[in-house]
Amino acid sequence: MKLEALKHQGKRVDLGDGETSRQVGEKSWAVAKVGADANESERQVHRYIRLTELVPELQHMVDEKKIGLTPAVEISYLKPEEQTMLLDTIDSEQATPSLSQAQRMKKLSGEGKLSDDTMLSIMMEQKKPENWNLTLPMERIRKFFPRSFTPQQMENTILKLLEAWQKKRQRQNEH
Repeated sequence: MKLEALKHQGKRVDLGDGETSRQVGEKSWAVAKVGADANESERQVHRYIRLTELVPELQHMVDEKKIGLTPAVEISYLKPEEQTMLLDTIDSEQATPSLSQAQRMKKLSGEGKLSDDTMLSIMMEQKKPENWNLTLPMERIRKFFPRSFTPQQMENTILKLLEAWQKKRQRQNEH
């Protein structure tokens, strides 16, 4: 809204349409001003502006942090009917697109090749799991092991205990 107000600030409506280059300069100035006021880069302001191309349901998902900003920007290039198709796919797959998936959908859309089937196949792909590592502070687990145990022995014991726990839970679920 602030960008729109700045773009229209001091604009003369009696000049006609011969002011294109001046208007582009004003728009660039307005984006820079909004970015500076919000402590954001011009590029980030352009990303936010791009989000206005999303259908309201997808905008809401971005606001709720269910879809990341960068994938949402890529999705914003899809036609409104493709965005609606994506909403149905998100609902059926219970998954939102990663950046890579959103980029491929954008590319297929630009080539006129994005269909229900291609979108579904992209969304059904296994996403690469995030590379998680769990670190346990030694002072929290040392008391559970003999003094002679090395960190490797502790890890092996923890994994064996987790496997036994998993088997126990599976048996309980079967009954």
